[in-house]
Amino acid sequence: MAPHSLSLLLLLLLLFLHHSTTAYSIGVNYGTLGDNLPPPATVANFLKTKTTIDSVKIYDMNPQILQAFANTGISVAVTAPNGDIPNLAASVDAARQWVVGKIKPFHPQTKIIYVLVGSEVLHWADPTTIRKLVPAMRNLHSALISEGITDIKVTTAHSLAIMRQSIPPSAGQFRPGFAKHVLGPMLKFLQETKTPFMVNPYPYFGYNPKSLNFALFRPNRGLYDRNTKLTYTNQFDALMDAVYSAMKALGPYGDVAIAIGETGWPSVCDGWDACSVPNARAYNNGLVKHLALGKGTPLMPNRRFDTYIFALFNENQKPGPIAERNWGLFQPDFTPVYDSGIFRNGQVSAPPIQPKPRGQQWCVPKADATNEALQANINYVCSQGVDCRPIQPGGTCYAPNNVKALATYAMNAYYQVKGHQLYNCDFSHTGVITSVNPSHDNCKI
Repeated sequence: MAPHSLSLLLLLLLLFLHHSTTAYSIGVNYGTLGDNLPPPATVANFLKTKTTIDSVKIYDMNPQILQAFANTGISVAVTAPNGDIPNLAASVDAARQWVVGKIKPFHPQTKIIYVLVGSEVLHWADPTTIRKLVPAMRNLHSALISEGITDIKVTTAHSLAIMRQSIPPSAGQFRPGFAKHVLGPMLKFLQETKTPFMVNPYPYFGYNPKSLNFALFRPNRGLYDRNTKLTYTNQFDALMDAVYSAMKALGPYGDVAIAIGETGWPSVCDGWDACSVPNARAYNNGLVKHLALGKGTPLMPNRRFDTYIFALFNENQKPGPIAERNWGLFQPDFTPVYDSGIFRNGQVSAPPIQPKPRGQQWCVPKADATNEALQANINYVCSQGVDCRPIQPGGTCYAPNNVKALATYAMNAYYQVKGHQLYNCDFSHTGVITSVNPSHDNCKI
């Protein structure tokens, strides 16, 4: 962040105080699909003492995490796993037992504000689980009230696969199969309990090269909605207004608040130039600045949205493409992937990375690592501040058409810079530690 810039979340607070007395927050999703992540207590202390993050969302009911955030002042949104839905839907008594076992040992010391019933249930779950979603939500709400807990809201987060149509925003519609039987009853419940409808909008998944600036909150020609005669300057607003239009088309639900369960941008991916540190920084910083203004969207002026950025850490055990492991604001050692403006003094940026003295171990590619994976490793390392000049044209370790040689230098440089920890040579299971120095010719590794 430039020296003259405030922390984005400090800016959020200042503008919040100026515009409204209605509280809302920008938090972060705290996933745990990594074998190299710090202990929950360390994470909680880091967020409390070093950052302006005041809210986290987790994907389960992890007791270690819930205990770690006790008395920190950081609010927590928790998730009842999809597999718990049938039991929660069975009866209020069953839901009450769940509350007694999962919530009451930690509440109110841990500031739980939301219980999400499942995660993207309509996208991933089987038809039986989908049918039981709303009954589970109602039972869980009743169970919380029965146990004297009135400060926890019950909702669930949806992927935008629930949408049948989103362009133009004013014509947004839910998929018919979900609208009548699930989303209508759900919105009625949320309206009754004054709880937000939670969605996971990802402009990244709708990206194409012609609309990159539109996705990243950069200057662009905009999207004109002929029905409303409104012009959209970013894709986030367009997606949000499409959801709002779908809610209103389904019934009198325009007054139901909307919250953002997940949104973000990956910093590294497989052979797709949309993924980069500059683009991830542009999206998340642009999002926070946009929300901080408190202007809402064209169809929802002045509306404010609780928002959880995805994600806190890069998680090396997430399955799927490389991008899935590179959504984090931080590396597992708390090194910033980029300056996201969330440090308390507003001036801390990613520290310059200087090589440390090399020991008698080196990180090299596994024999069966593919060229595609190795190229992704190179891209990742060189985006993290590691000096990659030696493997660029003219460098002492430059080896044209030899991806393995280039990756050997890059992966080992990262391992030496970050510290001799096994997880710093994992590279999605494509790296291995060796005691044999891989240096050759003039290339000193």
